[in-house]
This record gives sequence, C-alpha cells and structure tokens, in this order.
Amino acid sequence: MPADETMDASIDLDVRLLPPPEPMERVLDVLPELRGGGALRMIHHREPFPLYGILAQRGYAWHTRRMGEAHFEILIWHAGMG
Repeated sequence: MPADETMDASIDLDVRLLPPPEPMERVLDVLPELRGGGALRMIHHREPFPLYGILAQRGYAWHTRRMGEAHFEILIWHAGMG
C-alpha cells in the first residue's frame, strides 16, 4: 500500500482525547477488523512509538505523518497488502 497523503482508509480512529493506554488498546482491538487492502487511519496527539514494534510483530505496516503541530496521522495496513 503506498504511503500516499491522499490514501483513503477503511477505518478511522481518533484517539487524541483518550488517556494512556486506551489509544493502543483501541488500535489493537480494531486491527482484526481490517479486510483485504483496507487500512486503519489513526489520529493521535503524539507519535505512538511503543505501538510500532507490536505492529511489526503482528504483520502490519504503517506510515506516519505529522499533521501540523496538533497531531499525527498513522495509516496501518497488513504488510502483505503493500
């Protein structure tokens, strides 16, 4: 899946207002719902570094971009679909 700024996501998840560890828990709960070439688009107030290792272990790829000063957009998909 290309790391393109115009990529459409299958699932949107805004975790900016959730206290830790809820953002990671929500993402991990939703990932099994991804089908085919679908992606999860997560919006977070900080870059979720601890999540990246878990994603790699579970066979997911991601692309992170900073959206101004306010938040990050993290696109997550099955690594084999890219």
